Amino acid sequence: MIALLLLLLQGEGWAATPARPTVGDTIQLERVIAAPPGWRVRAGKLESNGDVEQLGDPTVIARPNGWLVRYFVVAWKAGSGGVVMPQVWRLGPDGSTDSLPGGTAALQVASVIPDSIKSPQPRPALTPLRLGDTSAIPVSAAVLLAAGSLLLLVLWRRRGPRTIAAGPALASEAPVPDGRWLAAGEPKAVAARAAQGLRRAVAHAIPAAHEALSTTEFLAAVERARPDAPLRDLRELLLALDQVAFATAHGVEVAPLAARARTLAREFGANGAKQ
Repeated sequence: MIALLLLLLQGEGWAATPARPTVGDTIQLERVIAAPPGWRVRAGKLESNGDVEQLGDPTVIARPNGWLVRYFVVAWKAGSGGVVMPQVWRLGPDGSTDSLPGGTAALQVASVIPDSIKSPQPRPALTPLRLGDTSAIPVSAAVLLAAGSLLLLVLWRRRGPRTIAAGPALASEAPVPDGRWLAAGEPKAVAARAAQGLRRAVAHAIPAAHEALSTTEFLAAVERARPDAPLRDLRELLLALDQVAFATAHGVEVAPLAARARTLAREFGANGAKQ
């Protein structure tokens, strides 16, 4: 049975709560300090000696018969003994001071160790637990299984390309007539297709006039390579088609321009084949 603790004696005016604490309990020490009217009281700090320690700052509360000084302490050692309390200062309204000795608070603290254990002694440390003998077979099997899985994965990823059966050749669709594009309200598409076809035919006949050139550079390359080519018609057609394709010209009949562009492309193609 846990022995009960603390009998704080009324000696020196200090009272303790609870009346029966044990080691580690919070103990409240109180004392009423008498003071003349208008005077105040200031409590000092309790010096720690290792067996008893102060918890927090002391509090001072006014009472009709004086000032109540309260400390919260904890005792770490069982047995009876006295706690030397700090002195208390009384402060007058005119700046005068007076000190009172704190006195001694008698404590009797009970132990938390059962009474059945007369002389408790520290227990020696336990010996380390001995690990049982482990077998390397499970680890080896796991390593082999992982290596085999990795090898199968590599072989599966490096398999040959799939063979795709040859199907019937896709029939190339005929180009959409210009009339359908114009009926759909797309004259710019008709102009862009006609200009591209013409430039491609010229590029086949004159490699220096490749399709990556701007219209001005394209015409200059044709003039350098083929001075006898129909440059005037080529220039008029390309500029007119570019104006329609880039929406810089409105109200232009695109169908005749596209037809003239295809005719001129065939002429360049025929001349290129002859050369």
